[in-house]
Amino acid sequence: MSEILVLYYSTHGSVAALASQVARGINAVPGASACLRTVPPVSTGHDSRPAAVPAAGAPYVSAEDLQRCAGLVLGSPTRFGNMAAALKYFLDGTSGDWLAGTLRGKPAGVFTSSSSLHGGQESTLLSMSLPLLHHGMVLVGIPYSESALSTTRGGGGPYGASHFAPDSSQTEPTPDEARIAQHLGRRIAEVALRLQGWKG
Repeated sequence: MSEILVLYYSTHGSVAALASQVARGINAVPGASACLRTVPPVSTGHDSRPAAVPAAGAPYVSAEDLQRCAGLVLGSPTRFGNMAAALKYFLDGTSGDWLAGTLRGKPAGVFTSSSSLHGGQESTLLSMSLPLLHHGMVLVGIPYSESALSTTRGGGGPYGASHFAPDSSQTEPTPDEARIAQHLGRRIAEVALRLQGWKG
């Protein structure tokens, strides 16, 4: 069974809801399974430390999760057109994995959520893609053969899945957004199975 790591940071639940849809797509592929993980929040307070285990939702990611995964899908809310600090902080600490080639040759994809329709979704997806390229991963996008890309009135694009949440209570993706996220999960799982054994 090829395990695909769905690693995300979510503030109000929109990114977590999108992560669940990505996981559904992964789990629909025979021979693949999704592993949902999150990263701890970061704080400017020097004395504040996050709890060792999150109060709710997915567990925190571990070094073993990265080593074991056959593919990786990153998710973050938009922060001024960039990924959230918590995810960036985690990625900044993966230099040991970069040196070891832990993620080299594995497929990767990205997803995001924003509170405004043109709130930097595409640049956030691209910002998450950069460290994945440095790790030697194989980026997987969403082709326009996915018809929901042409009908969505919210998020979703060729760079990755996304969700438009005008306020913090609208955490659930629309049917088109959910379909696009599932498509991304399926593609990553299918590519991971095809790349098994490749040393990139």
